[in-house]
Amino acid sequence: MVPPLRIAVLGAWHVHAKDYARAAVEHPRTELIALWDDDQERGTALAAELGIEFTADLDELLARTDLDAVTVTAATRDHDAVLGAAIAAGKHVFSEKLLSPTVAGCEKLIGRAEEAGIVLTVSLPRLSYGVTLALREILDAGRLGRITYSRVRLAHNGSIGDWLPDRFYDAEEALGGAFTDLGAHPVYLTQLILGTEFTSMTTTFTDMTGRGVEDNASVTVTTADGAIGVIETGFVTPRSPFTLEVHGTEGSVFHGFGEPHLRLGTEQGWEEVPLPENAPHPFVQWVDAIDAGTRTTENLERARDLTGFIVAANASAR
Repeated sequence: MVPPLRIAVLGAWHVHAKDYARAAVEHPRTELIALWDDDQERGTALAAELGIEFTADLDELLARTDLDAVTVTAATRDHDAVLGAAIAAGKHVFSEKLLSPTVAGCEKLIGRAEEAGIVLTVSLPRLSYGVTLALREILDAGRLGRITYSRVRLAHNGSIGDWLPDRFYDAEEALGGAFTDLGAHPVYLTQLILGTEFTSMTTTFTDMTGRGVEDNASVTVTTADGAIGVIETGFVTPRSPFTLEVHGTEGSVFHGFGEPHLRLGTEQGWEEVPLPENAPHPFVQWVDAIDAGTRTTENLERARDLTGFIVAANASAR
């Protein structure tokens, strides 16, 4: 019988730390054994909730021979150091986005992981959703013609509902506000639709709750072919369902607006597109890649491109 992959959580900073820890508990091939955080009070609280060991010494944890892999949910600012230490210790790494604060940091981490034979994967979950798989099939088949416009919106009420931790408004630790965090999802979906090269970018960031970072954001980009992409996010909208629309010279697709399906409109009329089952979550893809000895290459390319876009948008806003 093949022994399970033994996993530790590196960082209780991110709100998804518990989610990935639970994924390690629930996956039949993994076992959760320990947690590290640079804040002992925060770390011990989550470790106790998960029923696992807490350690305040990262180097000591990474030196353990019974540890195979880690999930990284530390502050985004610290990703280069934490992921770099895990890779140097020979541990496979699953990380919350962003992979790194910079594109250069992404490329360095990806290169070091490849050299060490480490499987590195970033959580970009909406690429696995059935609606995204259906959209990719439509785009790949050219059913919309020449793409002219896209809009992707994802927002919640984390600020006005006051359920996001204060550290999410620390521009140094989080590298920004709503756009860097929640906005990452509509960014990588927009890059899936329009590609990764844009000729212009216009950002509008506002701080409606006075926390010092943007909690309401919109970014508009254009491509060399003339297509326009709009990305919207925020922490101040309690009833804003995820929405997606893509228009081309030969058709349009819509998803969201309170409806679970994908609608495709062409000159033949409107049709409801059947959605396939979701693909495996990135965590599952990561475990599968470790078992198979393969790399999650597309995931890492998209993670690097995502970082580049976020960095550019934040610079534009400044």
